Formats: sequence, C-alpha cells, structure tokens
Amino acid sequence: MIREALDDAGLAPRGTAAVPPPLLLVACSGGPDSLALAEAASFFARRGDYRVGAVVVDHALQPGSADVAAAAARKLRNMGLDPVQVRTVSVPATGMGPEAAARTVRYAALDEAVEETGASAVLLGHTLDDQAEQVLLGLARGSGTRSLAGMRAVRGKYLRPLLGLRRSETEEICESEGLDPWFDPTNSDPAFARSRVRAEVLPFLEEKLGPGIAEALFRSSRILANDADYLDAVSAETFERLRVSPADAAGAGTADSGTLLLPEAQLRELAPAVRQRVLALAAVELGAAQPSYERLRSVEALLRRTGSAGPVELVGKVSVYRQVRTNPVPQGPSGYGNLVFRKKSST
Repeated sequence: MIREALDDAGLAPRGTAAVPPPLLLVACSGGPDSLALAEAASFFARRGDYRVGAVVVDHALQPGSADVAAAAARKLRNMGLDPVQVRTVSVPATGMGPEAAARTVRYAALDEAVEETGASAVLLGHTLDDQAEQVLLGLARGSGTRSLAGMRAVRGKYLRPLLGLRRSETEEICESEGLDPWFDPTNSDPAFARSRVRAEVLPFLEEKLGPGIAEALFRSSRILANDADYLDAVSAETFERLRVSPADAAGAGTADSGTLLLPEAQLRELAPAVRQRVLALAAVELGAAQPSYERLRSVEALLRRTGSAGPVELVGKVSVYRQVRTNPVPQGPSGYGNLVFRKKSST
C-alpha cells in the first residue's frame, strides 16, 4: 500500500551513514484515516527505510481545535514519528467557500513544512470513499474528465497511498492498534455538500442500486484518470506546436508575454476534446483561471467566423478575439487567421 505508492513516486528507500534516508511527512488531522496512515508509515521508520514525521494543521474553525491538534501530535510522537509539527492557520472569508478556503491554507501550510524540513513526500489519508465522494461532486457540477478522475494518487510531492482502502478499514486499523481517533463533526454537518454526499447520497445509491457503488465510482475515476492523462499530454504537445507570439508571426523571433496567437485553421482540425484543452492552456499560460466549459464554447464559437469577432472575456483579465484583416496585433503585422489571447494590463 504505502510502499507501492512510494515506488510509483520513485522514492525508493536509501540511506547511508553519511546520507540519511528520505523524510516522509504524514498530514494528520487525528481522524481515523490519517491516524491509520501514520501508524502504517511508522513501520518504515522503525525499519530504518525512511524517516517519518507528521504535520497537524489546526484550522482554528472549531472550539477546542488547538486541543484536538495537540492530542493528535502526542499520538504521533508516541508512534515514534519525528519531527511532528502543529501549524495553526487562519482561514480567510473568501468567495470560494469555507471548504475550498480551508483546503488552500492547509496545502500552503504543508508546502511550508516540506520546504522547512526538506521532506521528500507528504502522505495524505484520502480513502476510496473520499474518491467516490469527489467523483459524485464533480458529476453534480457538470465537470469534465479531469475533475471526474478525482484526486491523483501522486501529485508532485503529495501521495495518497490509501485510495484503494475503504474508510471502514482505516477505522478497523485504529481499533486493532488501540488508537483513539478524533471524528470531525463537520463530516456529518449537512451544511457542507461533501457531508451530504457522505451521509445521504452514497447510502441512498447503495440502497437503491445495490452495494458496490463506492467501488464502482472509484474504478470509473481510475479509468478516467488514464484518459485525462493521455488527453492532457496530447494537448500540451499540440499547444506547444501551435502557439505563436505576435513577434514570431512578424519574423522577429522575440516573445511577447502578454499576447499569444493560435492558428484558426489548425484549431478547427483538432478533435473537440483536444481543442478545448489547447484553448484552456493558452488562457492559463497568460494568467487566466481554468476556463469553464461555457467560456471555452464561447471561444470555440469564434472559429466559426459567422458572428462576433469577440472579445470573449475570461477570468483573470484575459480576452480572446478573432483577428480581423485591418487590425494588426501588437508588435506585429496583421494576425488574420489566428485567435488572439491577450492579457489586459493591470495599470
């Protein structure tokens, strides 16, 4: 389980008298999933294959959260984990919602811990049930393949070795090892969409469609992850092949960081799944947020040359328009035949 995840991430155990083994950090809330993960990871520390520490992030959103974090840290130290850090964060009131805001500051705290300790990886305790919930939430939002693929097993230094394990199994591990996990009350709070999926939607589907729904959703996420990885790779290669700067179009050979062109004729020839990804890559390259499906369809409509030449405005102050014959792009001649992506000046 953990060893497979480490092998997949290319983190083979190593270490000599002069070079210590890699440091792994377990992100632990004190709940059954992350506590079971910490207990399993401690085995590798006792064998000397890896050094294993932990980070407890206190979001300070509930009364007594500092006590919960301190109790989790004590349990982790009793397992032999070292170093064990408690990091208290402030969750801002933003337009992204409390769950997303908490996730953003949590990962920022984990990133800081990695930088300070020189850790090779952070182990996260997400389970098969978490993945099934993620897929259902993505489906409800009308998301694309990448979102329906759920959480990646490996994302940079973040590893999720328990994705094939049911939540009930992590609770059994805690019971068998005499651990006393903390159960987050927000996990059953119907104010949160994920909590409603966990407590109401998945049990309802199991009742009406039969057992095995979570496993089926997990299998779907694995299949879709393979598809998304392939399409992302093809799209990235295609984007690099097609992208043109206005200066390049003029033969100057210099880049313009605020404007990017994509040839319309070649965009039309692409399969829709690749074309939309290429358009999104162009927008993100200039600093836009990942465009929604509706915004991408609006950009694609420019390729039909039957209506407005734009611009289509994207979140992040990036506009997209179809270049007309009489209007040159900055630093170059007419860009006719291209879609122009331009980052608006902040001044």
